[in-house]
Amino acid sequence: MRTETTSREGSFADAEQDRAKPRDISPMITEKEEEKEMDKPAVTSLLKNAGIDAELTFEILDRYNAGEFDNQPAVEMDEIPGIDGTSVIDMQDARWEMDKNAAVSRLKALGVTKPLKLLAQTEGNRAVFTRRGLTALGYLLYPKTAYGVLNGGSATSYVDEKKNSSFNEKLMELYREPFEEIAGMARGRAKGITPACIHPDGSPGPSYMELKMRGLLIRELIYREISGDNSSQGPIMFQMTSVNNDEEVAAAYREYRNSPFLKDLIEKLGTDMTRCRSGAQPMIGAYTHSDLGRPRQVFLGRDGKSPLPLPGGHGQNFAVLQDIYRELHAEGRLFAYLGNVDNLANLPYPAGVGLMALSGREAGFEFSFKTPVDIKGGILIRDTRGRLNCGDIGPAISKEQVARAENAGKPILFNCATGLFNLDYLTRELSGIIRNLPTRFSDQDKDAGRYSQAEQVTWEVIGMLEDFFIFGVDKYERFIAAKLLLESFLANGLHLEHPQFPGDPDPAKDLQTVGRKLNRGLEKLFLEEYGLRQEGKQWIPKSFEELQEEARLLGRNLGVLE
Repeated sequence: MRTETTSREGSFADAEQDRAKPRDISPMITEKEEEKEMDKPAVTSLLKNAGIDAELTFEILDRYNAGEFDNQPAVEMDEIPGIDGTSVIDMQDARWEMDKNAAVSRLKALGVTKPLKLLAQTEGNRAVFTRRGLTALGYLLYPKTAYGVLNGGSATSYVDEKKNSSFNEKLMELYREPFEEIAGMARGRAKGITPACIHPDGSPGPSYMELKMRGLLIRELIYREISGDNSSQGPIMFQMTSVNNDEEVAAAYREYRNSPFLKDLIEKLGTDMTRCRSGAQPMIGAYTHSDLGRPRQVFLGRDGKSPLPLPGGHGQNFAVLQDIYRELHAEGRLFAYLGNVDNLANLPYPAGVGLMALSGREAGFEFSFKTPVDIKGGILIRDTRGRLNCGDIGPAISKEQVARAENAGKPILFNCATGLFNLDYLTRELSGIIRNLPTRFSDQDKDAGRYSQAEQVTWEVIGMLEDFFIFGVDKYERFIAAKLLLESFLANGLHLEHPQFPGDPDPAKDLQTVGRKLNRGLEKLFLEEYGLRQEGKQWIPKSFEELQEEARLLGRNLGVLE
């Protein structure tokens, strides 16, 4: 891990680790011009009554006012890098070459009992692992892999009618009936327990987390069938919820034990995936708008008595889940995935696990080859320090720069918000990552008033690492996410062939074309990764016996089963 990062960079973790230190907290004020001062005990009481972590809120505030966030480096682009086959890998052609004796030793150290000849081609004293061998190795390492989900968000924006209508008004009208049904079910709930699968008849199917649990159980079945080991558990699941939804999520998981998508697998494998490890992200308060200058204060709303609880960004996972990361490592897990709950294509990627295992690198991050619908988010850049990094379109790189690169035929890699961490590295460097991950403040002007929000972004960790992979993946295989309910309908193929489906003469902007590609990708996931089959106009789970036979066929195709 680099040591050049400016010391005392602001982070939530610093706040959590130093809470016991006495602080002289400045009086808190409202956003009104006639600022009414309130003392710390009164503000603390208001924060706690609003479900906000008062101590953490004050510590972040104190560090900001002390100037500890002032020198955080902005992410600025120098160039858009291409595939180099060393750090930036096109996973369709992934390969890893190493000394043959070193490969044998590495497999032994990893606990892999399959002979090298089944996993790699040997040429003299060299061993070459192709994508096929890397995939087989990844499956065999599933008992050493953990799978983390960022599951603290609610479905508020997801089902917001104005946001969905702004995506495409004509599409909104076409989807009006199923939208109202599913929005009514999802509004105000944790997003991960809302319907992810929309049946062809428009009715709601299993949730995001229900499907992810099924996908992990199927991976455990695959491991058992191709390894012959029936005693080990496959990828274990953990999550970061929020203090606002943790109990709701736990209650849903208790019901999932009897879900037709999970019950048979749970009983026959003896693994209850619904009992996952969990850490709840705290809420922090909003702060006064930058227009009010320094020192900032806690934002108390228009009435001076209403603090605003906000999440502090997914980057808080390193602090919130730190005990879980260390427990997993102590139990022998070597790798930990981390990704957003709404990406249905995000399940453990065996070829990525295989590459990480052989290389010993610190982490790997998935970036998909950018498509016309990828307009908001981060792309892979080389920053002004010469480091690979993730830069947001807008702040770090302009839309015009992106367009010029695309017109020149340069492949652009778009952040899938999925990371795979080497737990040897992560647990060793966790305190430093927690301490140095930047905290960013952004001004907001919303119904609650004009205020500032403090957040940490998980993927800024990329700029803190030395030795990692960028996995270039196919969007339609690894990145099918839905920030809006209409996007979910589109990926599920709802009404794609309806005569009133809105079109566009430009194929790059035509939602019907995009929808067909997303739907083909999602249907492939349902069939192959989630073990579903279509019966009439419903997706139903394949039987355990069907899944068992598919696992054996996969093992034979990978060359690790007779």
